[in-house]
Amino acid sequence: MRVGITGHRALGPDVEERVHALLDEAVNGFDAAELVAVSCIADGPDSWFAEAVLKHGGRLDAVIPATDYRENLPDWHHPVYDRLLSHAADVHETGMTESTSQAHQAGSEILVGLVDELLAAWDAKPARSYGGTADVVAYAERTGIPVRVLWPQDATR
Repeated sequence: MRVGITGHRALGPDVEERVHALLDEAVNGFDAAELVAVSCIADGPDSWFAEAVLKHGGRLDAVIPATDYRENLPDWHHPVYDRLLSHAADVHETGMTESTSQAHQAGSEILVGLVDELLAAWDAKPARSYGGTADVVAYAERTGIPVRVLWPQDATR
C-alpha cells in the first residue's frame, strides 16, 4: 500500500501534537511490511508521517519538488530532511530548479500519481497560495485517489 501525505506546516504546539497522534494512529492501521510512505518530507506532517512509517517498519519514497527545495525549508528542519532523505528507498524529482509554488504543486502531482491513498492534515479551507494542501487534495480527488483527512476537531491553523 503506497500512501502519500500532504498537510499544513507551521502548526501551533497543541494542533501539532494532535496531528502527530492522528498520523500515528493511521500508520498503525497498516501492515508495516506492505506500507510505503510517499512524502516531500517538508517540515510538519510530511516529515512526521515519514518518521512514523519508518518507525512502524515501512518504507519511504521521497519526492523532491525542486533542486533548491531543501534550501527553502527552515534551517532547523535540514537535519531531519537529510536524515529522512537518506532513508528513502526511491527518490522522485520534478526536474524543476526553483522551489516555487508551481514546483511544489508539480511535486505533489507526482506524489499523488504514485499512491493508492492520500492522507491530508488539512483544515478543509482553501489553500493560502497555489500548491497548498487544498490544491493537492483537489488534484487527488480529480484523479480518483482516495483522500483521508486527518484534522483534529475544533483545531485551527
